[in-house]
Amino acid sequence: MEEHTENAAPTVEYRVRMRNIPEGERPRERFIQVGPSAMSQRELLAILLRSGTKTMNVLQLAERLLQQFNGLHGLARASLADLQSVEGVGLVKAIEIQAALELGRRMMLAERDPKPVIRSPEDAAQVFMAFMGNDDQEEVHVLLLDTRHRVIDRRMIYRGTLNAANMRLAEIFREAVRANCAAIIVGHNHPSGDPSPSAEDIAATRALVQAGQLLGIEVVDHLIIAQPRFVSLKERGVL
Repeated sequence: MEEHTENAAPTVEYRVRMRNIPEGERPRERFIQVGPSAMSQRELLAILLRSGTKTMNVLQLAERLLQQFNGLHGLARASLADLQSVEGVGLVKAIEIQAALELGRRMMLAERDPKPVIRSPEDAAQVFMAFMGNDDQEEVHVLLLDTRHRVIDRRMIYRGTLNAANMRLAEIFREAVRANCAAIIVGHNHPSGDPSPSAEDIAATRALVQAGQLLGIEVVDHLIIAQPRFVSLKERGVL
């Protein structure tokens, strides 16, 4: 008797495409109905992406981006190459993501008081975070303050490779002397995401204080920025 074998049933792949999502739950429709403030980061990013891939819809692609880069702060630090490493994100989408995040950053800067009074490490950190911390290179910035600790100006002193910024004391105090300021706050970022001070950071802070005493310029603080966190070396007792 001839033996017959049955062919295995083909595997059915379950895919949720945008057209399968109820109309009231689609990002653009929800944007119209509830407004942007009521929407999640995933939904807003999905609107920016516009389309997904053959294996995931646009909401799933947005969720993958947020997970892979640990949220918006990580997404803002990602390079074009990093973004394009995610399936479904080509050069055009990568550029649009970076452009949208940069517009948000610039809007935040435009809304700030250009000469705020620095009353706490948190105040200084907010100023520094608006200008740095989303890059893969270390930067050294200085806030120039008057006698009331009101910001006269902010200067970027140095930008270097990953974890390789040098604390150039002469350049920092040159800017302070030129501006005839009474005090300074120095800040630099840790692209690694860990704001913990290194032995070099502590040594540089002590050198800053000593140089400031010789010049009659108070070193109020030295902050290490790793968005969204920061460390104040004054609070750590180094100053």
